[in-house]
Amino acid sequence: MTANGQHYAPAWFDISTPDAPRARRFYQEVFEWPVNALDETYALVGAPDGPATGGIGQWGPDSPYTGIVVYFPVEDVDRALERAQRLGARRTMEPRTTPMGRIAVFTDLDGNNIGVRSHA
Repeated sequence: MTANGQHYAPAWFDISTPDAPRARRFYQEVFEWPVNALDETYALVGAPDGPATGGIGQWGPDSPYTGIVVYFPVEDVDRALERAQRLGARRTMEPRTTPMGRIAVFTDLDGNNIGVRSHA
C-alpha cells in the first residue's frame, strides 16, 4: 500500500478474445477458474460467493483491444489517463462506468495495453 492508500496490486483483468466460449473453457481447465457467463459475449471470473476478479469477453469490430489487459487501481481514472498521455501514452479506451467501477485503457510507450480502475 502506498502512502495515499493506493494498492500496487492489479484490481482487475480482462481477456478479450475472438472466441469467448472457447477461451472460457480453456481458462477454466488450465487454472480451474470458476467462470460465470453473463451471456455469450462476456463472463466474470470468480467464486460464486465472492467478488469477481476479472472477465473474459468477446472481441469484435468495436472492441478497443484484443488480448489481456490488467487494470490497476487509481483514485481518479481521468487524471491517471491524462498523466499517462502527458508521458507519451495514447488512449485506447475512453473512460466508462461499469458495474466494477470506472475504467479506461491506455497503450504505454512499448505498446502494452494497461487499464486503470476506480470505484467512484
